[in-house]
Amino acid sequence: MAQWTSSVGAARMARLLASGGPGRGPAYRRLAAGVRSLVTEGGVPVGARLPAERELARALGVSRTTVAAAFEVLREEGFLRSRRGAGSWTALPSGHVEPAQGVHPVAVEHAGRVIDLGSAALAAPEPWLSLAARGAAEELAAFTGSHGYYQAGLPALREELAARYTARGVPTAPEQILVSSGGAMGALTLLMGLLVRPADRVAVEAPGYANVLAMLARCGARRVPVGIGAGGWDMEAWRRVLREAAPRLAYVIPDFHNPTGVLVGDDQRRELVERARAVGAVVLVDETMVDLALDPWITPARPVAAFDRAGSTVVTVGSAGKVFWGGLRIGWVRAAPALVRRMAAARVCVDLGTPVLEQLVVLRLLTDHLEPVLGAQRDRLRAGRDALAVALRRELPEWEFTVPGGGMTLWVRTAGLSGSRLAAAGERLGVRLASGPRFGVDGAFESFLRLPFTVGEAVAREAVARLVTAASEVREGGAAEETEVFVA
Repeated sequence: MAQWTSSVGAARMARLLASGGPGRGPAYRRLAAGVRSLVTEGGVPVGARLPAERELARALGVSRTTVAAAFEVLREEGFLRSRRGAGSWTALPSGHVEPAQGVHPVAVEHAGRVIDLGSAALAAPEPWLSLAARGAAEELAAFTGSHGYYQAGLPALREELAARYTARGVPTAPEQILVSSGGAMGALTLLMGLLVRPADRVAVEAPGYANVLAMLARCGARRVPVGIGAGGWDMEAWRRVLREAAPRLAYVIPDFHNPTGVLVGDDQRRELVERARAVGAVVLVDETMVDLALDPWITPARPVAAFDRAGSTVVTVGSAGKVFWGGLRIGWVRAAPALVRRMAAARVCVDLGTPVLEQLVVLRLLTDHLEPVLGAQRDRLRAGRDALAVALRRELPEWEFTVPGGGMTLWVRTAGLSGSRLAAAGERLGVRLASGPRFGVDGAFESFLRLPFTVGEAVAREAVARLVTAASEVREGGAAEETEVFVA
């Protein structure tokens, strides 16, 4: 399969540059700064072909000399590569690489000393988790007389999950559900093994979920980034990518997106499904955050699967890890029965099935304790979000972010400071951070951090105090390479 090169037309480039504001200095310097910002912040993908100098000058209403001078500055800085007769492509300076793919958690014995803002995960909701575990243990005897291998999941849990989708407006039979080990990541690993071959193109959000971006890179997929911002998906970019790149798969998180917290609207969901269906692409929807609306005025969007009338375009993944507890490694897939059967057959050489006891715990939580658990977890997140936002605005007022209506994370622009260097400084200061490039393809989003608000009010304030010190170090030229960080 030939490599697909994205391109940005002159009119679109002019619109993107206009959204960045007028800037200061000579016109060619302002233009170079605007293009540089679009590349580093993911507005234009790395490796995208830019319009010819004459076309861009006409679209911007400036002289060709201005564009040529701006392009020369970008070439000198390493943000543009050109070949005579072939055009110019965006780039990142040599030595600028994606973060290491290995990740590791903060060791338990260091948890009191290191504030972990690399991981977006809540502590377990008690007493409900323990109550569910005790109830599950009492039920276990009913299953111990068999081998315990349920390749698609416990029938009762599949029925409950199917009923929950049906109640949300997506009629679902238990045969459309598979329960996975390893949470949503386990489900995604099974799906990627069946749906994606090496060198296949997979459209992903930019920024996107770090662990899935790493998973796709490891399996040899070609990741095609498509922008997501405060208004949702960049639908103009989605139309172009689906039409020209012909991806096999599109992976999206439309409900309180990780890392931005954006909730994508119904119209964009409908259009994405329709356009994906037209080109034969599968839309893989990650719903791990779907139950985490935090503000009362948030109107839930319709499930993406509700727009897939034929049931062959959308595959949905869910998890117990975000709402209940990260240590409860149970996920699930809603898909066409044929795909569920393929997944069940494929896992024979992987794990044979999901632990019965953990499935019983999740079933108990869903049927007996869901409402109080949701209330408690949302309260925790709301308090943490508000405390983190207040502290950031007070201590680092030049940093920019939008407070999301749900989810677990703030996506913070760091006023030009390197997220990788901030993470390195934070590691020494006892606050673990996930830098922006972990959430981009080819190392974009250097001037960003993802900051979870899962740590509680007092800890959030202390984390910001340490961030202030880290920012001072980076401004003064300190901090080198980012260490490997556990990203959940």
